[in-house]
Amino acid sequence: MGRTVGGSFIIDEIDYKSTVSPEDFTEEHRMIAQTTEDFVEGELVPRDEEIEKLDYELTVEMLRKAGELGLLGAEVPEAYGGLGLDKVSSTLINEKLTKAGSFALSVGAHVGIGTLPIVYFGTEEQKKRYLPELATGAKIAAYCLTEPSSGSDALGAKTTAVRSEDGSHYVLNGTKQFITNAGFADVFIVYAKINGAEFSTFIVERTMPGVSIGPEEKKMGIKGSSTCPLILEDVRVPAENLLWEAGKGHLIAFNILNIGRFKLAAGCLGASKDAIGLSAKYANERTQFGRKISSFPLIAAKLADMNTRAYVLESMVYRTAGLLDHALSEVDSDSKNAGSQSAKAIAEYAIECSINKVFGSETLDDIADEAVQIHGGYGYIQEYKVERIYRDSRINRIFEGTNEINRLLIPGTLIKRAMKGELPLLQKAMGLQAELLQPMPAQVFEGTLEQEAHLIAMAKKIFLLAGAQAVQKYQMKLEQEQEVLSRLADMMIDVYAAESALARTRKLLDRNGEAKAGLAVNMTTLFIHEAFGRIEEKAKEVLAAMEEGDMLRTQLSVLKKLTRSIPVNAIELKRQVGARVVQAERYVL
Repeated sequence: MGRTVGGSFIIDEIDYKSTVSPEDFTEEHRMIAQTTEDFVEGELVPRDEEIEKLDYELTVEMLRKAGELGLLGAEVPEAYGGLGLDKVSSTLINEKLTKAGSFALSVGAHVGIGTLPIVYFGTEEQKKRYLPELATGAKIAAYCLTEPSSGSDALGAKTTAVRSEDGSHYVLNGTKQFITNAGFADVFIVYAKINGAEFSTFIVERTMPGVSIGPEEKKMGIKGSSTCPLILEDVRVPAENLLWEAGKGHLIAFNILNIGRFKLAAGCLGASKDAIGLSAKYANERTQFGRKISSFPLIAAKLADMNTRAYVLESMVYRTAGLLDHALSEVDSDSKNAGSQSAKAIAEYAIECSINKVFGSETLDDIADEAVQIHGGYGYIQEYKVERIYRDSRINRIFEGTNEINRLLIPGTLIKRAMKGELPLLQKAMGLQAELLQPMPAQVFEGTLEQEAHLIAMAKKIFLLAGAQAVQKYQMKLEQEQEVLSRLADMMIDVYAAESALARTRKLLDRNGEAKAGLAVNMTTLFIHEAFGRIEEKAKEVLAAMEEGDMLRTQLSVLKKLTRSIPVNAIELKRQVGARVVQAERYVL
């Protein structure tokens, strides 16, 4: 299979058989998932309250136990003491750990943004020195990008690095803020500007003179994770601890953030499933008006919506894991250009990673909110876990680049690629204009999900219609039209989500037949019709922002050609999905 071009989903029809989904898990994948679940249930759940009170010693002890099981070294190559597993495996670990609440964040910061910069961009000597101990948990890593005055504007960092006259070391000065794991980390990936100009990355050790840690932040949620400032005062960092090359820190930062965004979505998936299970179980136990509240249609409809969103998110996450696996499998880790190759492979799917991050974090927020609602007043009480899930979920829309920043990046990156000739976006838009001049044939849909596949094809054309109009009208000033970009992003997010669910469900139909894939078909149908309605609405808003009068009426008449559809009985579909969730008392497909 050739590599799928990042962002091409918005203009091309995909081969659903080539997408990765949970149904493709190997026996090894299932064993890794089970090992993680056993660790969570056996070691973490019984000590949940202690971990939540931020016991450094206990957290580090549990991290090292996770290391003994290989859960910290999944993405570290075997040559450096890790397991060298694929992205699907590490995604499964990430998803399953989420039931452990804050502890999952401690692990995620260590294995992802803390360790992967060295895996992908480290020299041979750096890898040999640090990776074996990071893979076992003998040393814990943290990632230090954010500063008091620079969050989303990462390149506005003020931390400086000055090289010594003899070239043997750099002197670092500055403060990093909101650093996960800072309270007990041994190794810090630190971003600083050499001579105030070249944005670069350094491996800093806790024991280096001048390194100090500020007090723990008092947070709304994720209370069992450490979040402190890192203070650097004339820290002498050996020159060999410069990661990759001077001035290339932005490439490391942005690509590691891409991976972080994707991993965040996997974590949101795990927490979403946990919330669904807790809510369905509670709904079956809680009685009002002489009936279990799970028997009330509006409660069942909530569970149906929650399960459907989680199914779509799961489909997206593992589809994206497959894309990243394929791209990174082509990197020659022994090459001198391994860093450049890794950066290029990860950057290929920057759009998809941002889409996962936005959809995943907002899905979990919606599910957590409904979980509290189903629990009623008890959902507001700390004794019930959904209260914590609700608080913990909120940070995800801020972590790894705010959702607002990611919404600007999604269409912005797509348009930049089109301008460079990497994607035939404008050519497709011109072809669409010619197509729309022709009469639209009447559509007859008979097969399962035929209309839904058609709606996704139309949604891509709607995006092209609105997007091309925006590029033509605003040209180089489009990046200043944040409201328009945000709506284009929402359209792209819904297309990727809907298409991911459709591809997975088609594979299920091929494998199991309609009788066994009925629930997946119902959820896919529900989501695609709802997403299509949102896409139509966003397109109208974009067009109305750019045109008025007769020109707007003309554009809306063209849009109407692309939005013809036959509504489905969403109420009945949700009843069927809700009934299955109530019966299973967990996320189900």
